[in-house]
Amino acid sequence: MIKLVPRTKKSPIISAIIPILAVGLTMIFGGILFWILGKDPFETIRMIFWDPLMNETFADYARPQILVKAAPLILIAIGLSFGFRANIWNIGAEGQFIMGAIFSGALGLAFYPQESVLLFPLMIFFGVIGGVFWASIPALLRTYFNTNEILVSLMLVYVAEQVLAAASIGFLRNPEGAGFPGSRNLSQYPSAANLEIISGSGIHWGVATAFVSVIFFYILLYKHKFGFQVSLSGMSPKAARLSGVNPRLLVILCLALSGGLAGLAGMFELTGPAGQITIDFNVGYGFTAIIVAFLGRLNPIGILFSGMLMALTYVGGELTQFMLNLPAAAIQVFQGMLLFFLLSMDLLVNYKIKLARF
Repeated sequence: MIKLVPRTKKSPIISAIIPILAVGLTMIFGGILFWILGKDPFETIRMIFWDPLMNETFADYARPQILVKAAPLILIAIGLSFGFRANIWNIGAEGQFIMGAIFSGALGLAFYPQESVLLFPLMIFFGVIGGVFWASIPALLRTYFNTNEILVSLMLVYVAEQVLAAASIGFLRNPEGAGFPGSRNLSQYPSAANLEIISGSGIHWGVATAFVSVIFFYILLYKHKFGFQVSLSGMSPKAARLSGVNPRLLVILCLALSGGLAGLAGMFELTGPAGQITIDFNVGYGFTAIIVAFLGRLNPIGILFSGMLMALTYVGGELTQFMLNLPAAAIQVFQGMLLFFLLSMDLLVNYKIKLARF
C-alpha cells in the first residue's frame, strides 16, 4: 500500500522553483502531445511562447492582447487566492464572472442611449455586486447548512450559463438586432465603453485595475490583520478560532472577495474586449484563473507573472490554431498539464511516498 507521509523539513528553494519546473515539464509533454497530433513540437512551442512576443509579424497585435487577456485572469486569481489560503474552495468564479457581466450590462443597457459620466462607475459597482451575489449563495449555504462550497459554486456556473443564454435571447437582446441573439454593443456606447487608456497598447481600465489590485492585495495579505487571519485559518483552523477569528464571517468575506473580483473582471470584459452579452460570452477565465492562482503560489505578485504567462498561452494558442490548424482542445489540454505538473510536484515536496504493508 502506498502511504503519503508529511515531510518535516521542506526546502524553500525547491518550493520557489517548482513553478519553473512545472512549466518546463509542460513544454516537454505538451510537445509530445503536439507530435502525436502530427505537428512539429518545436515549431508549436516556439509559436506559443516566442512568436507573440518577438516575431515582428505577430507582436504588434499579440503584445496588447496578452495584457487584455491577462487582466481578468489576474483579478479572478487574486480573489480566489485568499479563499484557497484559508481552505475555502471557490470553484465557481466562472459563474460569478458571468453574473458580474449581466448585472453591469443590464444597468448600462437600461440607460441606453443616455450619456453620463456616472454610468461607468455605477456599472463597475453593479459588476462587483453581481459577483458577490452569486458567491454569497455557496457562502451562506456552507456557513448555515454546512454544504460543500466546491459543489455548490461549481453547479452555479451552469445556472449562470443558463441565465446568460436567457439574457442573450431574451431580456437583454438587442431590439434592433433583427432577432439575432446578443445585446447591444456596449463598447460602442460612449458612457459604458471600457476604452483603451493608451491607444494601441491594450491597456484599458480593467488592465489598470488588475495591476493596482496586485499592489493593494499584496499589502492586504502581508501587512493587514485580515491577511494574517486568512493565512492562519489555512494553516491551523483551531489556532485561528482561539485567536478570535470568526470562521463563518471568514468564509463569507473570502467568497465575497473572490466573487466581487470575478464580477469586476466580467464587467471590464463585457464593456471592453467582448462588447456585448452573447451566449458564448464566457471563455473559461474563471476556471483558468485557478491554474493562475496556484502557479503564482497564491501570492498577488506571483499571480501577476503567472497571469501574464497564461495569457501568453492563450494568444500563442490562438496563433497555432490559425497558422498550424491545431485544435483548440489541444491548447486547453496543454494549459491543464501546467496545473497537473504543478500540483504533482507540490505533492512530492510536501509529502514522502512510502510503501507500507497491509
